[in-house]
Amino acid sequence: MFKALLIETEKTQGTLKELSEDELPEGEVTVAVEYSTINYKDGLAISGRPGVVREYPMVPGIDLAGTVEASDSPNWKPGDKVTVNGWELGETRFGGLAQKARVKAEHLTAIPEKFSTYEASAIGTAGYTAMLCVMALEEHGIKKGDEVLVTGAAGGVGSVATAVLSKLGYEVTTSSGRADTEGDYLKQLGATNIIDRAEIAGPPKGPMGKARWQGCVDAVGGDTLATVLTQIKMHGAVAACGLADSPTLNTSVIPFILRAVTLVGINCVYEAPERRELAWKRLAEDLNPDLLKEMSQTVGLEESIGVAEQILEGKVRGRVVVDVNN
Repeated sequence: MFKALLIETEKTQGTLKELSEDELPEGEVTVAVEYSTINYKDGLAISGRPGVVREYPMVPGIDLAGTVEASDSPNWKPGDKVTVNGWELGETRFGGLAQKARVKAEHLTAIPEKFSTYEASAIGTAGYTAMLCVMALEEHGIKKGDEVLVTGAAGGVGSVATAVLSKLGYEVTTSSGRADTEGDYLKQLGATNIIDRAEIAGPPKGPMGKARWQGCVDAVGGDTLATVLTQIKMHGAVAACGLADSPTLNTSVIPFILRAVTLVGINCVYEAPERRELAWKRLAEDLNPDLLKEMSQTVGLEESIGVAEQILEGKVRGRVVVDVNN
């Protein structure tokens, strides 16, 4: 038997339960989970909000990090340190907020030697997504020294994106609804400039605004993304990965055809294993692991239920790591 958060029916909150290994889904690899995380999607699921969980009962948690316990795959052996990010964990397959998980072999990613299982969870899907965003901006010509805006910067994606972009030599401007209270934190991560999200939160004032940023990592969506698109410089790019504000995008083609702006969608859930491995390799090279301590807090499995509401209310800084054995 092992402990797990379980969402039993639609519109019900997650509760702490004991499950048996017989209740785990099919898969070639069984993982002794050490850590998971609370992301925005996890907050929705655990609190009983619609739009994430598609099958019941469900163990939430779109992240896990731990050690292979048993494997029917030649690619993985007991003792391997692994992580899983996305792949419908916590949506259609039991996720990481449990002491054990059974997953498909192709969904595992080896944790780089530089990182512990704790650090891999502190990075998690949010950090891996941030790295995918940075890679996308690089591939679309955004280069060292360019000014890049990071929206929702005090959140998980924004925190890692700020730290990585700063280390790579970009001039990083961060936007946050908590700019007054999180300014020192964002500067510690490497932000050069900090603006209040009110500057960019409303609907665009017109099809073209003053060109301010060469690139942007956007985890917010909605009117914020629509406004940012009007402020991107010639041949700039925006990597969009979230919808904390809204999934709706009311915009025009003007920035795309007059400034040749590129909007790049980032989907961390189904990204190919090869690109996942590259993103984790880059994280090992371009993220200072010491900063993970500044951007992370740790809670126990039962405590994660309360954190779910906090993250939906925008009250959580950086990353929440869940010690599933506590």
